[in-house]
Amino acid sequence: MPTPKLFTPLRLRELELRNRIIVSPMCQYSSQDGMPTDWHLVHLGSRAVGGAGLVFTEATAVTAQGRISPDDLGIWSDAHVAPLARIAAFVRAQGAAIGIQLAHAGRKASTAAPWKGGKPVALEDGGWPVVGPSPVAFAAGYQAPHELTRAEIQNVVAAFAAAARRALAAGFEVVEIHAAHGYLLHEFYSPASNRRGDQYGGSLQNRMRLTLEVIEAVRAAWPKERPLWLRISSSDWAGEGAEGWDIIDSVALAREAGRLGVDVVDCSSGGNLAAARIPVGPGYQTPFAERIRREAEVMTAAVGMITSPEQAEHILRTGQADAVVLARELLRNPYWPLRAAKRLGAAAIWPVQYERARD
Repeated sequence: MPTPKLFTPLRLRELELRNRIIVSPMCQYSSQDGMPTDWHLVHLGSRAVGGAGLVFTEATAVTAQGRISPDDLGIWSDAHVAPLARIAAFVRAQGAAIGIQLAHAGRKASTAAPWKGGKPVALEDGGWPVVGPSPVAFAAGYQAPHELTRAEIQNVVAAFAAAARRALAAGFEVVEIHAAHGYLLHEFYSPASNRRGDQYGGSLQNRMRLTLEVIEAVRAAWPKERPLWLRISSSDWAGEGAEGWDIIDSVALAREAGRLGVDVVDCSSGGNLAAARIPVGPGYQTPFAERIRREAEVMTAAVGMITSPEQAEHILRTGQADAVVLARELLRNPYWPLRAAKRLGAAAIWPVQYERARD
């Protein structure tokens, strides 16, 4: 029997992943001043013990202003390096690669954790002013963001690069730039949120400019032997005739990103339009990964309601993506990769401490 594609190694520059199962960045809302805690060590470490090939941190803010919530993880200061390094070392010791997702929430910043209501946090309650490409609020009840000046935009680019350097110091092996889900970079490239009239607005090339500048800056700060990922929203799901970002635009962005040194495009969708109707279902975003992979000629990762080993194997075996990114399924079962290996007839290395439960 041939080795299932899900369990063939994936070579990314000088890093080889032991399999193609990726732990998606998933916000834990469990930090104070951006610092990781023992929760993060156990959460991320258990997925590495469970057999994943690459484990990503949650969206990790490159500035304090760029946090989604007051409880978000951060990497905006050198003080964050040592506690992150502890987690990175543990994950690597379990045979998984460790990745970090660098993020800026833009106009969707200063909101409460989901179990605290998830609504915008007012300034008098500990919130902060938010920023964006244009003074267009995400939805009713949200702040209208301060429109970033050109100088402030360059500060954002510099913050991403500085965060990448800190990630290297902390021992991370992969960086992913978060340019999806209605956060700052997505806000710039989507015409639904970008009303600028300067070089960062208007045409497709202008709206993509900030994302491409961030890629260039991070790639320059990140060693050439280490891979760089980019998560995008492949569609705003704006609806026919409505203004928004779509898959044709995403192919263009992915093509440019690949040229600048992005190794994998992580193909998500949505998040920038509060009223978008998204046809959620098993593998509903996988067609985006397949089209971007084929037309932009860059490796892709598929994400979104991928739950069964057979489904994941089919996505890879049919060339729709090069890796699968799991989120909720790995919250339900951190040891999903070990179960998947048994279901598909693949060899899997169990932690010696757990060998007695293998059969």
